[in-house]
Amino acid sequence: MKANVYSIKGVKLDTIDLPKEFNQKENTKLLAQAMHVYQARKHPGLSKVKTRGEVALTTQKAYRQKGTGRARHGAKSAPIFVGGGVAHGPKGIKRQLYLSKKIKKSALSSALSLKAKEGEVAVVSGISNLKKTKEAANLLQKVAKITKSKKDQKFTFVLSSNNSGAKLALRNLKNAAIVRFEDLNAFQVYFGGTLLIDKEALGVGRKTVSKKA
Repeated sequence: MKANVYSIKGVKLDTIDLPKEFNQKENTKLLAQAMHVYQARKHPGLSKVKTRGEVALTTQKAYRQKGTGRARHGAKSAPIFVGGGVAHGPKGIKRQLYLSKKIKKSALSSALSLKAKEGEVAVVSGISNLKKTKEAANLLQKVAKITKSKKDQKFTFVLSSNNSGAKLALRNLKNAAIVRFEDLNAFQVYFGGTLLIDKEALGVGRKTVSKKA
């Protein structure tokens, strides 16, 4: 699998052979499982409601037991009354989902291979020389034009650890995210739009698997 190499001025320089992680057979079922876990872990899920024993209401009996023609009731903290507790509501305990290292790595390879197959992977040479947001915006504009990206297309800059300082010029770009190559996961790849990968990151290779979920 190959990808185009661009200069920081948006000029196409060459093509490059992508690592083997970009040329794997896509496992859509595994990728869907990974997406479910990542989305679940992004949501805090700490909503909590008060039960009838926790609401601040009197425990005095609402009205007498017999002779009113109404149903029997005790305290007004019952869920049937306005202001009462909530029955079977969320408890503020989140069930954590996890992915094994092997599944993380396989899901990431599937996402990268899918992006490469769809032509949404480009490599940028000399990205450490980006000093101004205006230069980065010009790069995005030219790459989007060459790749015929859709309007408001998302971009994800994948930087090597050595060039992480380039994020100062990239962080204010619209519809652009920044992530280190070592921290890349399947969710960021799949929903990140077009990947603009630092050429140095491909040279170093991916030695570690991200622990982020």
